[in-house]
Amino acid sequence: MKILIAHQIPRSPFANMPADWTITFPAEDQDCFSQEELLKLIPEYDAFVSYFTYPVLNSMIDAGKRLKIISNFGAGFNNIDIEYARSKKITVTNTPRSVCNPTAELAMGLILAVARRVGELNIKIRLQKEELWKHNLLGHTVEGKTLGIIGMGRIGQNLAKKAEAFGMKVVYCNRHTEVPGYKRLSMEELLQQADVVSVHVPLNKENTKLIGKKEFSLMKSSAYFINTSRGAVVDEEALTEALETGEIAGAGLDVYEKEPVVNGKLYQFSNAVLVPHIGTATYETREATSNEALSNIINFFAGQPTNVVN
Repeated sequence: MKILIAHQIPRSPFANMPADWTITFPAEDQDCFSQEELLKLIPEYDAFVSYFTYPVLNSMIDAGKRLKIISNFGAGFNNIDIEYARSKKITVTNTPRSVCNPTAELAMGLILAVARRVGELNIKIRLQKEELWKHNLLGHTVEGKTLGIIGMGRIGQNLAKKAEAFGMKVVYCNRHTEVPGYKRLSMEELLQQADVVSVHVPLNKENTKLIGKKEFSLMKSSAYFINTSRGAVVDEEALTEALETGEIAGAGLDVYEKEPVVNGKLYQFSNAVLVPHIGTATYETREATSNEALSNIINFFAGQPTNVVN
């Protein structure tokens, strides 16, 4: 068995593999293999661990003559043409379980940060110091408010439980499945009723720019918008316009339409809390995700594939 790993990820889960397995990581001083390096290496490997922000080119899939599985490190898999991989008889998997709690945790943190003006006041206290105490520092409590979750999968449900612990009422909209214990609404109803809207859908053709000018116009002017899914599910121009006109009260964003580039207009809004795609960026999560990516490979070759997305 030969496993090629695109990025630096925690190595400990790979430490006790059988002696005849070859595990190839980038050099320790190297963040990741270049595309050129991967194209040269991949023909010799049975399994490839890709990384959620790193494109897996179709030419790389073509070069993988022995390749049977691409185990993507991350819940998202829009970095891979999964239908093309299927046409080449290559299975693609992801790691949805290990990323669920930390992403929901960050979403809850963004809700609190924007509602209580944590990001804004953190900057102001550093700049204005004692003078700041004379100003209006009021934010909003989240207890008793309605959280509308768009996409009630694992992460959405995890966030729902966290929000309930803070005394929030939870409603949701989902294209397909019912989730017992929560009220299901249409998208329009959710946007009109929610005090906080949090997006948790995968990025695909259906969901590209799912939230745009129309959707922001339906939201309360006192409502907050949270996105920890993928940047391209939101029309960022429409979002900046909604913030500029006061159509919504604020936003908490972990993801952006053209990462790593952030729409410069967002920097001007003190009521927008911005973080650089850190939903799963904890030491514990990276270790767990590495383990889940490896488990997908082991299970696949044992004839019991897990987390298959194609």
